[in-house]
Amino acid sequence: MPPDTRPLPELVSFLETLPEPHILCDRDYRIIAANAAYRRSWPEARSVIGRTCYDVSHHYSVPCDRAGESCPLARSLQSGQRERVLHLHHTPRGEEYVNIELSPVRDASGEIAWFIEKMEPMHVARGVSDHRGLIGRSPAFQRMLELIARVAPSDASVLLQGESGTGKELLASAVHEASRRAEGPFVVVDCSGLPETLFESEVFGHERGAFTGATARKPGLVEAASGGTLFLDEVGDIPLAMQVKLLRLLETGTYRRVGSTELRRADIRLVSATHRPLKRMIAEGGFRQDLYFRINTFPITVPPLREREGDLPLLIDSLLERVAPKRKLTLSPGAMRVLCDYAFPGNVRELRNVLERASLMCDGEVIGPEHLPEEVLHPESESAEARFALGHRLPADSTDPLDLDEVQRQAMLRAVRTHRGSRRELARRLGISERTLYRRLKALGLLEGEAVGGQGEEEGGEGG
Repeated sequence: MPPDTRPLPELVSFLETLPEPHILCDRDYRIIAANAAYRRSWPEARSVIGRTCYDVSHHYSVPCDRAGESCPLARSLQSGQRERVLHLHHTPRGEEYVNIELSPVRDASGEIAWFIEKMEPMHVARGVSDHRGLIGRSPAFQRMLELIARVAPSDASVLLQGESGTGKELLASAVHEASRRAEGPFVVVDCSGLPETLFESEVFGHERGAFTGATARKPGLVEAASGGTLFLDEVGDIPLAMQVKLLRLLETGTYRRVGSTELRRADIRLVSATHRPLKRMIAEGGFRQDLYFRINTFPITVPPLREREGDLPLLIDSLLERVAPKRKLTLSPGAMRVLCDYAFPGNVRELRNVLERASLMCDGEVIGPEHLPEEVLHPESESAEARFALGHRLPADSTDPLDLDEVQRQAMLRAVRTHRGSRRELARRLGISERTLYRRLKALGLLEGEAVGGQGEEEGGEGG
């Protein structure tokens, strides 16, 4: 007689007690049982019992690993151990990212006979256009999202590294929302916007009379983030003197308010972000190596928009809902081709700005190429000198010895002299934030005695 492949009733009964959605599969990917939590998540769907997991979750006719995805069941058969993956599943609510944890179950002879699959939806991300959360389905986006899913439940320090405008603050919020601290506060510290004289009192707080103007006791942002997540945006801009104090906080979990001798304990999870090359800054003496090791427990590279193949249409639909919520705007095929061919040096932030401008230029419901800005329509008009001004690399075949600082200064000088408009418009044209433009103009000595558009404006704006 063939061996009995039916699972023990006790195993099926155990699944029913679990609060998260669970299914039980055999070695042939067939679903044998689904617990009450899983059934509640599929209230209008036909029974999944007897169907394959890849049919139910992906609408595939073959297992995931034969359809170009990572299959936890195939991996578990090979390793004999528990496996974890992040998958994009079809659900009654649409496509959703789901954390899969699959555990093998052995029979009396020690052979793997069944698999228990636990499913936890990752509510901070979607694979379809949505007006909230993270959106994307490209391989680069999914690799980043899987790292977020792995690190979020822990208290490990996370360092997000990526170009300006890639959405690092949104990702930091996603780490928080998927963590055990989700009910606690999420506190943002804009390190590039805090001068050294204010950094310590803003972050750690101060006592009354600690310095001129300190007329009352003030809790700091570390205290405000207690029980939650502290997000240090543009951590590479923290002054060296303050880096020592931050390092002490991370090493000991304690800090002092300015003007106080009382040692206070911090209950925070740290997430940091930067677009600056921290390793190069360490070599140049601009960033402490010991602090870098502390904040870089779990590094995540945030891919630029140009590397997220296929995500642009999803992002466009979502952003149009945000910039023009009362209109049903769409893009013409011609406008979509133009945007797909553009490199977006300012990434998602630049894409949002382009779409907001286009929505204002468009009187109807269809955005055409004529509604897009000139630099998007004709990106080739940007000169090589302008690319140097933005800090891009020299061409690989360039062999002439050049003074790069002078090349960048001259290129930025040309961009400033030929620009007619505000500093904000110049920053948008160059694909950088207004604050980054200000820093580069200041570093290149172009703020004194040069005609820089919009000098009367605020020097703030989004971090670069």
